[in-house]
Amino acid sequence: MGSMSSAKRPGSSTGPSGSFRPFTPLDFQLVLLRRMADHNPERVEDARRELGVSLADMREANKRWQAMARSPRARGAVSRYRSILGAPESTIERRIGDLDCEALLWPVPLWPDLRFEVLLAPNGAVWNEWLIRAPGAEPPPLRTLDDLTPWSCTVDEAARAFAPARPLEGSAPTRWGLAFAAPDGAGVRRNVVAEFTWGLLQRTAVSDGPPPGSRP
Repeated sequence: MGSMSSAKRPGSSTGPSGSFRPFTPLDFQLVLLRRMADHNPERVEDARRELGVSLADMREANKRWQAMARSPRARGAVSRYRSILGAPESTIERRIGDLDCEALLWPVPLWPDLRFEVLLAPNGAVWNEWLIRAPGAEPPPLRTLDDLTPWSCTVDEAARAFAPARPLEGSAPTRWGLAFAAPDGAGVRRNVVAEFTWGLLQRTAVSDGPPPGSRP
């Protein structure tokens, strides 16, 4: 993880009761962490301390994020990200099937080698919002189960490394799953279900039975 020792605490700009305080990039990182805390509380705790914020700060940031997203006066997702994170660091044109799409990328100081991606359909609708490897950054070596540690890789990286991988429905919003086979340390192929939050690996479950969802 990167360092943010100079970052202000989310509550540092709070004025008198009821005064407006903008939602900051630091607040957004706390939203990402809050969703990951269910699977990796110790890692999230370390990251929270690195950011110099309290547990209450993280909960408050998530509460404010949910309120913004659910408000009947809420702006569109892209406008919300631009207002919080500023102008994208880069914009990439992507061809997905027969469609030309646009990917907006923002840096995330907690993970210097990653970027937060918002993928737009040709009509401007948001198709996806998650963490990806930064353009030009070296992907992690993924060869065996031992390489699949929490926060080690993104959805796309795991799917490519252990193809063919089958997408699974996530257990909650911002969560994704993959089912695939991967060798253990002894070279024995095992069936794996990997869970991701905001596109980043959180945990894996290994079994010796048939692949999840397969028919007898």
